[in-house]
Formats: sequence, structure tokens, C-alpha cells
Amino acid sequence: MTIEVMDAAGRRVRLPRYPSRIVSLVPSITEALYVLGLEDRLIGVTRFCTEPSDRVGGKARVGGQKNPDLERIRSLRPDLVVANVEENRRDDVEALEGMGVAVYTTYPRTVVQGIAMIRTLGQLTGTEDRASAVAASVEAVYRESAEEVRGRKRLRVFCPIWRKPYMSINHDTYVHDVLETCGAINIFADTPDRYPKISLAEVAQRDAEVILLPDEPYAFHPRHLVDFEPFAGFIPALATGRVHFVDGKVLSWYGPRIGDSLCTLRALLRS
Repeated sequence: MTIEVMDAAGRRVRLPRYPSRIVSLVPSITEALYVLGLEDRLIGVTRFCTEPSDRVGGKARVGGQKNPDLERIRSLRPDLVVANVEENRRDDVEALEGMGVAVYTTYPRTVVQGIAMIRTLGQLTGTEDRASAVAASVEAVYRESAEEVRGRKRLRVFCPIWRKPYMSINHDTYVHDVLETCGAINIFADTPDRYPKISLAEVAQRDAEVILLPDEPYAFHPRHLVDFEPFAGFIPALATGRVHFVDGKVLSWYGPRIGDSLCTLRALLRS
């Protein structure tokens, strides 16, 4: 039996059998593998893989997404490593492949692609039935979200991902699609850079009606509201109190939690 899938980097990933020793270099993928019932086959994760919090603690740690310990990974003898085009470095992926390790690379930039990825993980690991059920559940919420926001006034949303300098997201990002799915207008969708550096003066010029401040990748905190004080009379979100500190996983973690994330954001973005 040979398992073959096309990954997000355009490479054919071939396995002689379903993997029994998996290393995940992506926190959201780690969570997805648990949901698919693959806890016993998951042998290594990054130090940022924190979910499920009550079960992942005992797994071998292999460094971070950007600086994995390749020798540590090799010593674990994985028959599959799961990576991400954006979260992991191409050089590390190629080095692992040079060691003879199969690497499946993900890169969902829309909610639909995130759902499809669940099914592909199922195909790759022999958990198709479980993956199909999880994906179907998320798809139901996705359809419900599309129906709810159809014809509804969309609110103009500012969602930074970094501070000093402030950075946001354009249309070609997963976070943008999550926000749009939930009824938002991403005020920096039209910028040419995927993660544009912006000023809070631009946020005022673009009339942000809602501000979402996530706790990852930058850990925004109420003390950072001082940054917005000079613009108190110019940003609608400040006048109406629609500034929300949110779990960053709601915005950027794809996989089985997508359904819950859509419900959370829809509630925040109802006009």
C-alpha cells in the first residue's frame, strides 16, 4: 500500500504505509492530530505546541517553528513530519528531506482550505472517517456563518498582528478570510504586502469600527491601549468601546477549532 498526497508546496508526498511516528512543527496541526485520534503516533512537537493543554505536555520537544532541532527530530526516527510553508523555514524542510524524512507541508490561506486540510490529514494518516466527520461539522458552521452575514452591514475591522512597528494583514492571509467569513471588512485588505507595516494614523483614516487585539503572535495587553489615546476622537471603535482583546488562536489556528472560532468572531462582529 502506498499513500500519496500533494502538499501545499506542490510536492507529492509518498508513504509506504500510514505513518506511526509523527512530528508536528505547527501548533494548530498538533491540536488537529489529537482530534483525529493520533496521540499515540505523535512523538514530537515544538515548544509552542500548547494544545490540548492537558495532554501535550509529555511529548518530546524539538525546538521552535523557526529553529527546530533537526538532529533531535532525526533521533526520534519519524516517518512523517508535518510543517507549514509560512511557519517553518524552507531550508529546514529541505534538510529533513535530505535526511530521508517525509515532510508534508500545509499552507491554508482560507477557511475552506483549512477544512480541506483536515480531510487531507485524514487521508495521509488513515483516519479518513474521523477527519470527514470533523470537517463536516466545521463546514456546517461555515455555511451558517455565510448565511448569517449575507446582507448584513459589515463592520470595518482593524486587526494588528504586531506592535513596534504595528503590522496588520492583507487579503492574502488566513486571518483575513476568517474575518471576512464572519462579516468583517479588513481595513488593510488592499495593501500590497501580506503583513503591512502601518501607523495608527492610518487606522484612523480608514475608520476602524472594531479593533481586535490578539494575544499572538504579539501578546497585546490592555496597557497597550495608551498607543491609541492620541486618536481617541478619530477612530470610531474607540468612541463606541468596540476594542476586544481576543485569543489569537481564534484568528489564526486552522483545523478542528475553526467552527468554534467562527462562532466567537461572529458574535463580536454583529453590528
